[in-house]
Amino acid sequence: MATLDDKLLGEKLHYYCSSSEDEGDSDNEDAPRQSSAAPKALVQTPGPSDWDGGSSNTGPKGVLKDWQRFKQLETEKREEAEIEKMALAQKLALTCRSTNDDDKAANKDADVDAELEELLDDGFLEAYMQKRMQEMMMERNQHVKRFGRVLDLYTGESFLDNVDQEDKRVTVIIMIYEPNVDGCNAMSGSIECLATEYVNVKFCKILSTAAGLSKHFKASGVPALLIYKAGQLMGSFVRMTDQLGDDFFANDVESFLIEHGMLPNKEDVPSIIRGPAIGNDDDSDVSLE
Repeated sequence: MATLDDKLLGEKLHYYCSSSEDEGDSDNEDAPRQSSAAPKALVQTPGPSDWDGGSSNTGPKGVLKDWQRFKQLETEKREEAEIEKMALAQKLALTCRSTNDDDKAANKDADVDAELEELLDDGFLEAYMQKRMQEMMMERNQHVKRFGRVLDLYTGESFLDNVDQEDKRVTVIIMIYEPNVDGCNAMSGSIECLATEYVNVKFCKILSTAAGLSKHFKASGVPALLIYKAGQLMGSFVRMTDQLGDDFFANDVESFLIEHGMLPNKEDVPSIIRGPAIGNDDDSDVSLE
């Protein structure tokens, strides 16, 4: 409590501290000051390895470090530019040629074109290509059957044997005829001529009596053409005089069979493979033209 002296002297109690109170109070007052100073100690400045192009150190050391980094980047950029220039120079050196080189190349191309035109004009190249293609076709046809003539069949069994036992790749054309019927002689001469033209096609002929056909067929069905392949009947054309008339030639029969898909069309084969056309015999009464 305050004494009378204190009141007279004007002393205030909150300005007075005892020694024991001072020690206690000083401890209490220092505690918040230390706690406020602790966060300041946790602040860290960036190290040299964390530099991102700027410098927080504005002293002589920071300026010197910034200058060294700048010179290093400048040197690296200069080296990269030199490498790009050398690569571009090498590329241009490989593709670039002078006007003189261009003129020489043009003259060489012109000489080659002139030589090629001479070969084509002389027919040498065309003859060589034709010969080579014919050789290739001959090699291909080595294992293909060739006939080149008309086979006469005398019995029904031979008829069946020539159809059923033939190679599946071979087309078999059989003419049924009677000697004294109109159109049979013309058909016989036509297939004789076509047999020499289509050597890979098997042409046969048989009398209707030998085949065991009826009298009605003998009188009104001949001349007839039956086309087989792989043992199967591909086409049956009876009384051919109704389509071709009583007097016709080999080219008429050929066109008829090609139109119905029974013979291959020679026009589909390039002329360089076919070669020159086969000449006709002036003494023959059957024409291929």
